[in-house]
Amino acid sequence: MKTALITGITGQDGGHLAKFLHEKDYEIFGIIRGQNNPKRQAVEAEFPYVKLIEADLTDPSSLVRALQTAQPDEVYNLGAISHVGYSFKDPMVTADVTGKGVLNMLEAIRLTDKDNKVRFYQASTSEMFGGTDYNRPEGGYTEESLFHPRSPYGVAKLYGHWITKNYRESYDMYAVSGILFNHEGERRGVEFVTRKITNAVARIKLGLQDHVELGDMWPKRDWGYAGDYVKGMWLMLQQDTPDDYLLATGETHSIGEFLDLAFKEIGIDDWKPYVKQNPAFMRPAEVDLLLGNPAKAEEKLGWTRDVDFPGLVKLMVEHDLELEAKNIK
Repeated sequence: MKTALITGITGQDGGHLAKFLHEKDYEIFGIIRGQNNPKRQAVEAEFPYVKLIEADLTDPSSLVRALQTAQPDEVYNLGAISHVGYSFKDPMVTADVTGKGVLNMLEAIRLTDKDNKVRFYQASTSEMFGGTDYNRPEGGYTEESLFHPRSPYGVAKLYGHWITKNYRESYDMYAVSGILFNHEGERRGVEFVTRKITNAVARIKLGLQDHVELGDMWPKRDWGYAGDYVKGMWLMLQQDTPDDYLLATGETHSIGEFLDLAFKEIGIDDWKPYVKQNPAFMRPAEVDLLLGNPAKAEEKLGWTRDVDFPGLVKLMVEHDLELEAKNIK
């Protein structure tokens, strides 16, 4: 039986990954911040097989203790301040957790893993590319494309990406970064635009609200299903040689297109009367378009996806309809 340690166990990817690894008979430990974390009870109820350890990515000594307790074969670093908009409001905390937190975990592994057996996965992001005209390749970004992050979140993630590569090259660690494009699903927090839309659509259908407020609706993203992407994370740590891989769908869609599909799920063809634009949700710098080319992951990892874009929107709307209907009762 292999053992995995997951940071960010309370988040979307942490939940999907815990379920995926459990089905592969892993012993799973999850790092949770604070002894009174409000998400602890939900994690314990849904994932009774996950052993929770109190630690913090900003506290290196707590990470050493977590590693000594778990004795993992694999470490998945999914923990971060992951909301792009919030990173503009609190760039210092974003840098400490999302950027320096990666260094803290890598150093903790280096100091405790005397046999050099731990395999480390770092959750990098398409936000590192920035979507600018000068670095946008035809056919989509690849692992070799130029980076130009346009948010404190993207900058912090880029530090985490490069420090992972540095530790791999400097200390012969099995350390890889997965450059994941936008991946969504029923576990996504309602503060993220996709889940905000599907949750609002469900509530509009049930008569619980009459509109949803959004920021810019023209940006385009490469959206996939989070459940498919955690398979790619795991595959990266099963290879003979560590390397970085990009996971994406190879398609890009606007927020407007997401709205089209979401509202059609409840029988509404024109969403404009139900959507209001609020400047409070607009960012100081926006990424116009993100499109990834997953050819390397498909060829070398054998990574495949089961859920397409319409299927993703349908899955999320159906989940929120069921959830909100239960709340009424």
